[in-house]
Amino acid sequence: MRFVKSRSFLCLLAAALLCSCGSPGVPLPPSLEVAKPVTDLRVARKGDKVYLTWTAPTVTTDRHNIQHPGATEICRSVSSTMAECGTPIAKVPPAKVSEGKSTNKTQATFTDDLPATLPSANSASNFIYAISVLNSYGRTAGLSNKVQVPAAPTLTPPSDFHAELTADGVMLTWRPFPSPPEIPGLRFVYRIYRRQPATNKDAIAGEVPVVEETPVSLLDHSFEWEKTYAYRATVVTQIVAADGEQRVEGDDTPPVTVVAHDVFPPATPTGLQAVFSGPGQKSFIDLVWTPNSESDLAGYNIYRHEQGTELTKLNSELVKAPAFRDAQVLSGHQYSYLITAADVRGNESPHSEEASETVP
Repeated sequence: MRFVKSRSFLCLLAAALLCSCGSPGVPLPPSLEVAKPVTDLRVARKGDKVYLTWTAPTVTTDRHNIQHPGATEICRSVSSTMAECGTPIAKVPPAKVSEGKSTNKTQATFTDDLPATLPSANSASNFIYAISVLNSYGRTAGLSNKVQVPAAPTLTPPSDFHAELTADGVMLTWRPFPSPPEIPGLRFVYRIYRRQPATNKDAIAGEVPVVEETPVSLLDHSFEWEKTYAYRATVVTQIVAADGEQRVEGDDTPPVTVVAHDVFPPATPTGLQAVFSGPGQKSFIDLVWTPNSESDLAGYNIYRHEQGTELTKLNSELVKAPAFRDAQVLSGHQYSYLITAADVRGNESPHSEEASETVP
């Protein structure tokens, strides 16, 4: 009887264990840990440096999070196509990516220093760049998107770059190239940049063609007074081809800072005339003169004196038009007048030539 009970217990225990186990499914293959190819590679060239930027992949080709990332191969070609990386020019260590399912994107970068002896087929050819992301076993899912940059030569920045603030604008000067290269299909221009440190944004102040031994300068009118700017110069290579034009910049000069503080008065007014009102009218003297042409002109000041007396300012506010009527005159007196021009920042010009008139 005891044997029967033990046998029954074992059967019940076995049945319970069988019921608690799940049904075995089809086993999943292990992840190959091969990163999805990069699709947003971007490149930019400045002088002999090419700057590459891309988003580091975080998932594999089978949609798993990358657990053990490998290095990234940097690929460059001077041929017209790139089917595979071949011998990479560099390998970048794996970027640090967030664990789990984080949506944060990690930007990876690399700077390629172009060798001076790097061959190119002609001045209109391009360098082709791509990257290949490896796994920890050195396997890859293929190349990224391919991006091209011009392979044309760039020139060194101009020397003796100076900036001087004048009443007419910022005068920029530099030393020209003694003998700029003559290469079919290429043109070179000096480009001047202006940056306002407060906004950290660049603006092109102007461009000047590169011509042999020609004095070079540029007068910048497009800035704003009472602000600080940093100017720099570079030489742009223009590649002229049948399918369009490409441009690549050389290196920059050191920046030159200019504080655009306006201490420059308007020009001295000219053509001042004083005319008495005439008999039979209330006595007054009319003044007229040639108007100033400054864009920041705010108005004029009127000064009067009699012989042996000091100048007296007649207006309490700036006179906007190039005309003024002095009605505070007395018969038998001779009055002499001078005028000045003032700008919006309060700079006042020298006095004009004197004009006199007698009240009968």
